Amino acid sequence: ARFDFSWHDPEYHQETLENLKAAVKLTKKLCAVMLDTVGPELQVVNKSEKAISLEADATVILTPDEGQEASSNLLPINFDGLSKAVKKGDTIFIGQYLFTGSETTSVWLEVSEVQGNDVVCVIKNTATLTGALFTLHASQIRIELPTLSDKDKEVISSWGVKNKIDFLSLSYTRHAEDVRHAREFLSKQGDLYQTQIFAKIENIEGLNHFDEILQEADGIILSRGNLGIDLPPEKVFLFQKAALYKCNVAGKPAVVTRVVDSMTDNLRPTRAEATDVANAVLDGSDAILLGAETLRGLYPVETISTVGKICAEAERVFNQDLYFKKTVKYVGEPMTHLESIASSAVFIHPNDSIVNNVFIIVRAAIKVKASVIICFTSSGRAARPTMPVLSVVIPRLKTNQLKWSFSGAFEARQSLIVRGLFPMLADPRHPAESTSATNESVLKVALDYGKASGVVKPHDRVVVCQKVGDASVVKIIELED
Repeated sequence: ARFDFSWHDPEYHQETLENLKAAVKLTKKLCAVMLDTVGPELQVVNKSEKAISLEADATVILTPDEGQEASSNLLPINFDGLSKAVKKGDTIFIGQYLFTGSETTSVWLEVSEVQGNDVVCVIKNTATLTGALFTLHASQIRIELPTLSDKDKEVISSWGVKNKIDFLSLSYTRHAEDVRHAREFLSKQGDLYQTQIFAKIENIEGLNHFDEILQEADGIILSRGNLGIDLPPEKVFLFQKAALYKCNVAGKPAVVTRVVDSMTDNLRPTRAEATDVANAVLDGSDAILLGAETLRGLYPVETISTVGKICAEAERVFNQDLYFKKTVKYVGEPMTHLESIASSAVFIHPNDSIVNNVFIIVRAAIKVKASVIICFTSSGRAARPTMPVLSVVIPRLKTNQLKWSFSGAFEARQSLIVRGLFPMLADPRHPAESTSATNESVLKVALDYGKASGVVKPHDRVVVCQKVGDASVVKIIELED
């Protein structure tokens, strides 16, 4: 569940989170929380919230004087450096959900001249802006604002710490240093040292430094809304495919946004959007992120249902063999000991410490036509094989001399974002590392969970991986009725 702090205040988001907690308790399903930062986002301020009509070929002035009233001729903005950043001919987009090429709630401007701190623009399309704030995006222009703003830090250190967020979505990530800075800040915020950072790539600058950002971040969000107006339309698909491939071979989750914009107001997606969702899955994305469709859309439930069905259909034809061959080819030879073990089935990133906990022998699972793999782990890490993985995360008991606590919930929730992985939290009295291979009680819990979630059925064969002493044991079980 993504909490976007570009919209509404912490009290609003807290109310939403309390609703989420109630739903988790009711359904007994794990759900991770992602805090989405505002970052160096520019906004037009419309204090009166009156609708503003803009006509094509007319002129409008962008001014940093926020005391002015927003109108068809003048738009106050929250940044006093725009006049220094842009020049004649530059492109600026303004709107509640930015410009898609078809909607009339966003406007495309072209800078005609700079007058002191004001920027004079020619309006390229007729549009009506509504609401208190509209996002402003200056295409391919560097904005001299910190990626993690003071407002973001305040929200993280209060709302984020209070709610022990699992993920931080770092908006407008432009350099690897942005991720390092955010990680340093999180490390000083109590339990948030465990919070994973997903770098949001949404402009040319982040794109140019993609490789170094990927190396530093825990995952990537391809924010195609802003990217779609920073890049020429014919380049967007190419970036998506290249970025997803890089994330896949690096063993890091990749999330794709802005897939069914039309469902914000319509019950069905367009044919092109349905194909787009399927291609995101076939390209290797781990997750689809919905925005306006569920934030302010008319059909949030139908949107989730529709996108889910398209994803499921695409997963049925996903070429796992080709995916595996590509990752093995990328790793090359000679392989490390860890990679050698992992490559018997699926690729595991060399930085992952999975061998210290459990590794997955997928070859055995394929040979016996297993429906699911169950692995017991303390780390929550796993690979992506051809069938679902039930990752049974065993909480670890720890103490700081003052009190005892269990860890493991963070890891279980964070692995929800990895494609094909079904995490569950086990009873901490059942250790992941056993002295015998017959830890049947926790296995029964895992199988019951598998049945309830629909990935295990009667007469299925199941491959179970468990660490016994210093060895990893693989068992094959055939289920009865």
